[in-house]
Amino acid sequence: MKPPPFRYHDPRTLAETVTLLGTLENAKLLAGGQSLMPMLNMRFVLPDHLIDLNKVAGLAHVEAEGRTVRIGAMTRQRDLERSALLAAKLPIIPAALAHVGHLQTRNRGTIGGSLSHLDPSAELVTVCAALDATVTVAGPGGTRAIPFSEFPLGYMTPATGLDEIVTEIVFEAWPAGHGFGFAEYARRHGDFAIVSAAALLAFRDDGRIGRAALVLGGLEPVPTRLSAIEAALAGETPSEELFAELCRPCAELEAMGDALVPASYRRHLAPVMARRALARAAGIAAAAIH
Repeated sequence: MKPPPFRYHDPRTLAETVTLLGTLENAKLLAGGQSLMPMLNMRFVLPDHLIDLNKVAGLAHVEAEGRTVRIGAMTRQRDLERSALLAAKLPIIPAALAHVGHLQTRNRGTIGGSLSHLDPSAELVTVCAALDATVTVAGPGGTRAIPFSEFPLGYMTPATGLDEIVTEIVFEAWPAGHGFGFAEYARRHGDFAIVSAAALLAFRDDGRIGRAALVLGGLEPVPTRLSAIEAALAGETPSEELFAELCRPCAELEAMGDALVPASYRRHLAPVMARRALARAAGIAAAAIH
């Protein structure tokens, strides 16, 4: 199929982009195009204007100051996957990116595009929720920071206004030696996850769990934060039995269903993915101690 007719815009600065967003009716932003272009070709979206972000200066970077890591919205997924800085400070991001699409799509896809598209099965959405990221957006009124817990408003609905653009994602790195785990189940490698899980664990000096983060993706329209399990893990000695016991109630969580994957199957996968992610995180954290 062919995309619908639209007027193409090629801004070079963020200010120019914001001005276009504020003045044009029915405009869409083009980042890597891995979600938008198929939707255009299938005519799921019919914009009058397409604003290409690929030549806008200052939107592609990976920077760190202390524990704070800043990633520009136009940074390619493949660059994040290969980033030595992220491997050291936010290793769960490269780990999750290995599950995202295929090499060709990661060469073009961007972190900002994935978060703005906000597919509930997207790996980066699940990971950003687990890392408590902050999303910086720019609009006619200036910039504002949105905690990721408030960023997904509903199914594929980010908290950005129609005249705003995601410019940066900010993270606070976990302590050195923390454990991280990402697990997902998909029909084939490269497919969207049916259910995914992102886990982070930091151990105390006595080998017990001091801090935990656990999020499921694909279960509901927005990431599912497993706060009760996080709290129950604190102070415990990690073990497969502990993880299995704590994750078992995930099979009772609310889940969405569709013509391809019923809600019951997603509920069946939820405790399995959560347990696997925790086990991988615990193994990495334990190896860092020894």
